[in-house]
Amino acid sequence: MVHRKFAIALLAAAVGGCAQAPKPDIAQERTGEGIDIAASTAESYTQAPRERALPPVDIWDRLRRGFRLQRHTDHPKVKDYITYFSRNEGYMARVTERSRRYIFHVTEQLEAAGHPLELALLPIVESAYDPFAYSHARASGMWQFIPATGRSFGLHQNWWYDGRRDVHESTRAAIQYFSYLSERFNGDWELALAAYNAGEGTVSRAIESNRRRGLGTSFWDLKLPRETQRYVPQLLALAEVVSRPDYYRVPLHDIDNRPYYAAADVGSQIDLAQAADLAGIEIEELQLLNPGYNRWATDPNGKHQLLLPIEKRDTFLSALSQLPEDQRVSWQRYTIARGDTLSTIARRYETTVAAIRQVNKLRGNTIRAGHTLLIPTASGAGAQYAYTLDQRVSRQSSGSGRKTSYTVRPGDTLWEISRSLGVEVRQLASWNNMAPADTLRPGQKLVAYDTGGNSRTTRKLSYRVRNGDSLYRIARKFSLEIKDILRWNKITEKSYLQPGQRLTLFVDSASSG
Repeated sequence: MVHRKFAIALLAAAVGGCAQAPKPDIAQERTGEGIDIAASTAESYTQAPRERALPPVDIWDRLRRGFRLQRHTDHPKVKDYITYFSRNEGYMARVTERSRRYIFHVTEQLEAAGHPLELALLPIVESAYDPFAYSHARASGMWQFIPATGRSFGLHQNWWYDGRRDVHESTRAAIQYFSYLSERFNGDWELALAAYNAGEGTVSRAIESNRRRGLGTSFWDLKLPRETQRYVPQLLALAEVVSRPDYYRVPLHDIDNRPYYAAADVGSQIDLAQAADLAGIEIEELQLLNPGYNRWATDPNGKHQLLLPIEKRDTFLSALSQLPEDQRVSWQRYTIARGDTLSTIARRYETTVAAIRQVNKLRGNTIRAGHTLLIPTASGAGAQYAYTLDQRVSRQSSGSGRKTSYTVRPGDTLWEISRSLGVEVRQLASWNNMAPADTLRPGQKLVAYDTGGNSRTTRKLSYRVRNGDSLYRIARKFSLEIKDILRWNKITEKSYLQPGQRLTLFVDSASSG
């Protein structure tokens, strides 16, 4: 858990809750082939002027050009995380694949603010780039805002919508907060990052304590919470492996340096299933681009905006123009029964009392049996809206199969526990009301369920073969069977893999470890 506090004259609120990437098993990860980190790093900081004059070849190239932070690769904690990320290739492939919808737009906003582009990697540390991540500290979204902090930075939250999960708005809010922290700590980004994690008060007190004792006041000199001591090194280690993925053999998902989505103004409430149909996309894709919407439809009182795959925006707007506003949600005529209240009716139809009152022009909450109400209803079955709050809570609370209890031991991480129990780390986190990489407490009780292997979600991945790759290595990296890779790509075991060759893989995208 992370607790952030900041004191802004204009915005005063408690800050909290962020998730971290799993803590590396240092003893295990130091074994095996070594990496000369120090020797590689000097080269990674420089780029030929001619190369910099060319357009970025992809989003990772663009990020590297905007990296500004000293990476301290000689520091033990940074070294440990470099080793961790370079050894956990499957994790890096999945988490960078998950970022593909968002990272270009995060980068755009960071560049506009003049911030170091290492910050585009921070959602990996915070949430594994999962906009639906939720921690036991009530932090939510890619940037892990708690409710009070989100409201302080203009992230609206109500029954229909939670701006902390809105990928565009939460990024705006995070950058606004970074701007404040950078100024607060005189441009020292290591201190600013520590404050984003632990709270500016915690960092300021640590600085003052060291100053009184005549000690150094850099991030590395301060006595900070253990989680914060790991937080900054994780980001620096990520920046290092992203700067030289081939050297560290880290598979970064290929992401073009171009927009993934574009905003479309809808002008009214709309059923998300209907919106997906108008755009010609799956509702899952629409919800992954618009995770701020809690329910089956957008907020009737705004904001009336959807993010869509950029190539589908015009298709959507053209189809939307032919659809009257009163047909953008489905309606049902309901006859009030004895004992009904607006609250019970609203819960039954997954809407709000305010929405029912507004549609039916009711001034109060009094209703009479036998009268009828017009109720907005979802056009599809509940399970069709897989990422609504109700569906996510239902999946989280309805663990099926044989229940297993686990008592956390010192040094445990969710990633390690999930691997030992044979379940997915995000599923384990969900069952226990946590974010995928929350800090665990020794003695804490966790539950897991035997899912029978049916809870996995697969996603198509285009993998670029690298020097030294083999079918066995790739299969092990992504927990796949060689025979499946052969079948998907219509090749044989005798086929020679060429560096740069593309392989189609269907990987488990539910796992962040």
